[in-house]
Amino acid sequence: MSFAVPQNVPRFNPQQRQIENHIWGSSGQVHGRGAGNSVGDRLNGYFSEKELPMYKDKPYNYGITSSHRRGWRKKRVIVGGILFILGALYWLELLPHKESKILLGTENTSGWNWLKTPKATDWDGRREEVKAAFVKSWDAYDRHAWGYDEFHPLSGIGHQMTPKGMGWIIVDSLDTLILMNLTSQLSHAREWIATSLDYDQNQEVNTFETTIRMLGGFLSAHYLSTTFPNMAPIADDDRGTKGEDLYIEKATDLAERLLGAYETKSGIPLASVNLQTMKGIPSTADAGASSTAEAASLQLEMKYLAKLTGEKNYWDKAERVIEAIDANHAKDGLVPIFIYADAGTFRGENIRLGSRGDSYYEYLIKQYLQTNGQESIYEEMWDQALAGVRKHLLTYSSPSNMLVLGERPNGLDKELSPKMDHLVCFMPGTIALAATGGSTVSEARASGKWGTKQEKDMVLARELMKTCWGMYKFTATGLAPEIAHFNMYDPPHMAEDPAYATVTPPSELGDEEDASWRQDYIIKPADTHNLQRPETVESLFYMYRITGDEMYREWGWEMFQSFMKYSAVENDGGFTSLADVTRIPPPTRDNMESFWLAETLKYFYLLFSSTDLLPLSSIVINTEAHPFPRFNLAPLFSTGWTRTKPNNTHSPLSTQTVISDEQEEHAVGGARNEKGSRRLEILDQERRKKEEVRAEVKTIAKADGSAKEV
Repeated sequence: MSFAVPQNVPRFNPQQRQIENHIWGSSGQVHGRGAGNSVGDRLNGYFSEKELPMYKDKPYNYGITSSHRRGWRKKRVIVGGILFILGALYWLELLPHKESKILLGTENTSGWNWLKTPKATDWDGRREEVKAAFVKSWDAYDRHAWGYDEFHPLSGIGHQMTPKGMGWIIVDSLDTLILMNLTSQLSHAREWIATSLDYDQNQEVNTFETTIRMLGGFLSAHYLSTTFPNMAPIADDDRGTKGEDLYIEKATDLAERLLGAYETKSGIPLASVNLQTMKGIPSTADAGASSTAEAASLQLEMKYLAKLTGEKNYWDKAERVIEAIDANHAKDGLVPIFIYADAGTFRGENIRLGSRGDSYYEYLIKQYLQTNGQESIYEEMWDQALAGVRKHLLTYSSPSNMLVLGERPNGLDKELSPKMDHLVCFMPGTIALAATGGSTVSEARASGKWGTKQEKDMVLARELMKTCWGMYKFTATGLAPEIAHFNMYDPPHMAEDPAYATVTPPSELGDEEDASWRQDYIIKPADTHNLQRPETVESLFYMYRITGDEMYREWGWEMFQSFMKYSAVENDGGFTSLADVTRIPPPTRDNMESFWLAETLKYFYLLFSSTDLLPLSSIVINTEAHPFPRFNLAPLFSTGWTRTKPNNTHSPLSTQTVISDEQEEHAVGGARNEKGSRRLEILDQERRKKEEVRAEVKTIAKADGSAKEV
C-alpha cells in the first residue's frame, strides 16, 4: 500500500473554526474592496482581520444585479432580523462562543448540538493510516536493507551488528506484522528466519537488548500466532506443520546462549554475552558495573519462556536477580542506576527513572500482573518505589506548576535535578496500569479494591501525562526532544510537601505562542534530537484504555501527524530519526530504529483500535511492546524468595567506598583481556579480596560499636 505524505496541509486553527460556526449559512468572500453597503460588505468588514475557511469560495453577493434591488431590500430586512435573533441567543449563551471541536473528533458540548449532531471521529480510518505508515517503513527496509540489523533510510543502506546478523528489525517487528494482519510480509519474515538466521556467532551482544527485542519478539509472535490464529494466518505455522514451532525453537536456542551472562556470584547478569562461547562479559564502561534497569528487565521474558518449556532454570535465573537487588535495601525503594554483577552491590548513588533506571520499576508491577497477582512481593516493591518517587523526585516547575519527575544524581539527600528523559514518559501509563490492574477505572472502582491511594495514583498519572504531552507541544515540529529540563523554584516545591498541597498544575496546555506553561520548559542544544521513541504514545495507549478519555487519542493523533509531516523520507523511503525538533524543516539523522516498527507504530495502532484488541486485563506487555499472556503459578513455579529486613550495622552500599573505581576497573579489565579459566580465576581473586576487606570492615565496626558506614 502506498503512503503519500501531503506537502501542504490546510490549517484549521481555532479562529477559523469559530468563524465557521457563526456564519455557516452565510459565509463567503467579497472580491474587491468597494464602498457598498450590502450585508456582504458589512460581514466582510466585520471579519476584515480574519480568514474564512479556504473552501468557502463563492462571494456572498454572487449574481446580484440592479433588477433585483427591491427584492434584495426585503431580504436584507429579513437577514437583519435573523442576525439580531442569533446575536441575542449568542449573548444569552444559548449559542456557542467557544471553539468547535467537531474537526478534532472530541465531544461538542456547545449550543450547536440542537442544530447538528457532531460527526464521530473515524478511528478505524486513522488506524489504517498508521498501518500504511508501517507498510511504507517496512517496504523501504525490504527494498534497501533486507536482512540487515540497521536501516538508514536516507542513504538507502543497511548494516549488520554481528557477522551474520541478528534479525534485529525483522524479529522485533513480528508481532506488529501479526497484529496488522500483514500476511505476505509475515511470510517473507518467517522464510528469512527459517533459512538465514543463525545465532551461533562469535560475537558479543548486549544481554538486555537481545532479551527484550529478540527473545521477546519470538515469544510474542508465538503467543499471538497460537492464541489468535486468524491474525495474519499462514499455513506453515499450523499445528503439525514443519514451521509450527519456529518461534519457540529460535527463542529457546537464543535463551540458552544468553544464560552465560547470569553466571556471576550474585546472580546479577553481566552487561554482555558471547553468543558462541556463551560466556558473560562485563561492561567496558562504568567500572564494569551492569545497568540496574537492564539487569532487572529480563524477568517477563525468562519467566514466560519457563512457562512454555517447563524449564525451571529460566525462572530461577530471572528471579534471583530481583532478590539480589532487593538485598541492598535501597532507601524508599529507589535504586541507583548501576550495580556490580559479582558483588551484587550498587555503584554510586545516581537515582533516576530515565535511562538505566526506568524499566526496573516497570517490571516490578508487571511481574505482579504477569502471574495474575499471585506474587504480592512485586506489588509491595512497586508500592514502596512509587512512594519513594512521590517523596524524593516529584516537584513543580516554575511558573506554571507542571508536575516534574526529576533526578537525584548524587543521592537522595543531595540536590534535585529538574531533568526528564523522554524515557521517563513510560511512567504515566505504568502508574495507571498499577492502579487498576489493567481494568478500566470504572471497573476498578466497582471491584471493592479501590481507595484513596488508587485515586491519588490516577491523578499523578494524568498530571505526568500532561507534562509529557507538553514536551511535544513545546517544539516547532510537535515532536519531543530526547531530554527536557524545567525551570524550578528555589528551593524546589516538592509535590509531597504540605506547604504546596494547594498547588494546582494548569488544567490544559494552550496553543498560544505566549502561553505561560511554555516558560517552564527548557530544551538544551544537545538534547533536541528525536529517535522515534515510543514512551509517550505508550502511556497514551494505557491512559485511554484505562480512563476511556478520548483526549488521549486526540493527543496521539496530533503526534502521529507530526511524525508523518516531518520524519517522512522522500520517494517512499520510510521514516527517519531527527536531529533537531526545534527547527523547521528539522535536520535528520538517517536512521530508523527497530522500535519505530516494534513499539511506536504498534502503540499508535493499538491506541486507535477497539479496546477488545489485546485487552489489558489478559496480557502484560514487555518494555519493547511485545505482549505476553498472563498466567497462574503452577506447582513447578512459585516465588522462590522472600524480602529480608535491613541490617542496621552494615549497609551493602558501604562497600562502594572500600573498593575504588580504579581497582574495580583494573579487575574488570583483567577479566576482559584474558580468556576462559584465566578470566574466572582473576574474578575469583578479586572477589576474595573484596570479601576480606568487608570482613575487616565488619570487625572494626563491631569493635568500636559503630553502625556508621565506612
